[in-house]
Amino acid sequence: MNYPIPDNPQEIIALRQKPVDEALVAAAIAGVIKIVRDQGQSLEELTAQLLAEDTLLDKQQRQWLSQVVTQAWESFS
Repeated sequence: MNYPIPDNPQEIIALRQKPVDEALVAAAIAGVIKIVRDQGQSLEELTAQLLAEDTLLDKQQRQWLSQVVTQAWESFS
């Protein structure tokens, strides 16, 4: 199933109502990148947020996600 790229945080939150699959994850990542860029933030700022300690992902998972987001960011450039 294809999902449109979210344009705002509310649309990303609304994705929670959908079943999780690769297309949903890709749409969420693309939406986050779009929103962050629209706010004038850099890739470095985004990766710093991704790598920050949290209770949802462990360090290895945060590093993996950061790499995926970096690759996606660069592919949108």
